[in-house]
Amino acid sequence: MSDRPFLTARWLNVLLVSYAVEPDLLTPYVPAGTTLDQHDGITYLSAVAFQFHDTRVLGVPVPLHRHFEELNLRFYVRRQVAVQAVQRAVVFIREMVPRRAIALLARTLYNEPYIARPMRHAVTDPPRNVRYEWRVGDAWHALAAAVTGPAAAPAPETHEAFITEHYWGYTRQRDGSTLEYRVAHPRWQVSPAALIAEPNYRGLCPPELAGALVTPASVLIAEGSAVTVSRGTVLAPDALALRPTRPRMPV
Repeated sequence: MSDRPFLTARWLNVLLVSYAVEPDLLTPYVPAGTTLDQHDGITYLSAVAFQFHDTRVLGVPVPLHRHFEELNLRFYVRRQVAVQAVQRAVVFIREMVPRRAIALLARTLYNEPYIARPMRHAVTDPPRNVRYEWRVGDAWHALAAAVTGPAAAPAPETHEAFITEHYWGYTRQRDGSTLEYRVAHPRWQVSPAALIAEPNYRGLCPPELAGALVTPASVLIAEGSAVTVSRGTVLAPDALALRPTRPRMPV
């Protein structure tokens, strides 16, 4: 496993909207060598929006690509790496950014499912309301929420800790292998929140999952922090198991 930094940034005003879903809906997306992770027997699918600030690739700030938004759709997996050691991770179904160069770089180097769409955001504080918007065709769509309680570091084994404390990523590669990379950041301060705009996730969610994104199980807003994403490494073949092919996502 390579821990050499590939990308560093600050992730700010992180909005996490999570839905309880049937495990069978996500099984086709599970990378080889990993299994679905659950909390209290429930499988979650999350829409996550946040701001990138001071983004650097290999330590170098890229002009016009330092500050931007991201919106992604992710779920949670685990990988057994030793008898009593488990790496808990996220897998992305779709990631959206406003910069074509960023999407191209992530698709090329990580095979991550990035697309580029016009995006914008607004944050008011206090009280903290966060709003992220993206454009598909001529229409703007929004994911927005307002804080409803104080921020605190989640207690271990809580739902809030489960959603915010997966520190690895896994991505299926074009040949069916799996890329493993670390996403390092301190524990976040997390506030409960409530949606103030009804999202439809157009352009983000594949049709077979759209029906599951109706009633959120939780809405959280994290303050965010500095984040380091490692370069990662492809898992050796003996660490992998065959998985169904990931459905293609219409663009």
